[in-house]
Amino acid sequence: MIQRTGKGQLLAYVDRTADLAAACGVLRDCESVALDTEFMRERTYFARLCLVQLACDDQVFVVDPMAREMDLSPLLELLADPAVLKVVHAGVQDLEIFHTITGRVPSPVFDTQIAATLAGFPNQVGYAALVQGLLGVEVEKGERFTDWARRPLDARQLAYAEEDVRHLLPVWRELHRRLDEGGRLEWVEPDFEALTDPASYEALPEKQYLKVKKASSLNRRQLGVLREVAAWRELEARRRDVPRRRVLLDEALVEVARRAPRDAQSLLSLRGVEGRLSRSATDALLAAVEAGRAIPDDELPSMARRPALRSGEGVVELLTAHVRARSVEHDVAAPVLAPRGDIEALAAGRVEGNPLMEGWRRRLIGQELLDLLEGRVALRVRDGLVEPFAPQAGAGTGASEG
Repeated sequence: MIQRTGKGQLLAYVDRTADLAAACGVLRDCESVALDTEFMRERTYFARLCLVQLACDDQVFVVDPMAREMDLSPLLELLADPAVLKVVHAGVQDLEIFHTITGRVPSPVFDTQIAATLAGFPNQVGYAALVQGLLGVEVEKGERFTDWARRPLDARQLAYAEEDVRHLLPVWRELHRRLDEGGRLEWVEPDFEALTDPASYEALPEKQYLKVKKASSLNRRQLGVLREVAAWRELEARRRDVPRRRVLLDEALVEVARRAPRDAQSLLSLRGVEGRLSRSATDALLAAVEAGRAIPDDELPSMARRPALRSGEGVVELLTAHVRARSVEHDVAAPVLAPRGDIEALAAGRVEGNPLMEGWRRRLIGQELLDLLEGRVALRVRDGLVEPFAPQAGAGTGASEG
């Protein structure tokens, strides 16, 4: 374990299991632990974990999971400890890696990017911008696209990795204070619970067709074929540990679904398919096409369509304008306060089950949007700001007499 002192904290490079166990012993005594990872995924289906960064108030540990004498068991036990809060920033991919390794998700978790949207910061605010905004500290991000699998790591890589967790706990404390004072801590709890739900990280093969670009251009029978061939691609990518696009691009999948070829010659002649499949893969893909052809009509899938709006797109724009005004007033990022899809659904008359009509969103914006749609309130511009008001009964819209 190589150590050096810097910036008021002790940095330790951990490349042996015994040292990792000692580090986790130190961290287990902390009320919270900052967590980040560095990984490579450009050429593989599964992310290759290259580095794990952990920090408490006076110590930063950079853990090398690729070291020859490294067993991550002490770390995995720490991440599963319910008594230790794990603080992350935009942590979905970090948490996904540990779910892949263990089938469990680190818990409990506090994600500073999610929390920041309820404390006056833009949606998906970056770590460097958040540190600057809350602490007045500038973070260097020069090694973002470095090769983290290369060994040995150089001083710049280690400094970058260190910075990614060094400020996380002060940021967490400041966000926690702001949300607590504003009565908003409970607002983020459902999002944090979703982050730690293992189901959030399970890529079901039979659901992958929903993520294929241009899938909505297909009819239901073609969608049935797409569901089967997209599931085949998912399993093939896992088996080979390559990105999905290395098996077949989305455009090729859609073309296969549209044409539904019955033989190898027809399949391999399609654009984007030729030259990419082995004999066994060709046979397996044809079998998937045939499975799609055989789906009974009443079991064919369908894509969720955008709701038909009661008053056209104009009503959505009107509601969106009010959301923007309220987002400034409440210091909540507009896409978090009222996501576009939820606004469209409400404008189309979908009230039941709409997230805008639940919890804090209903109190801040949802009820007002519903009142606008039902004519109980109207919007006007006063002092350059959009604001709601209760129109007078029987008031006309024409010019006054006189």
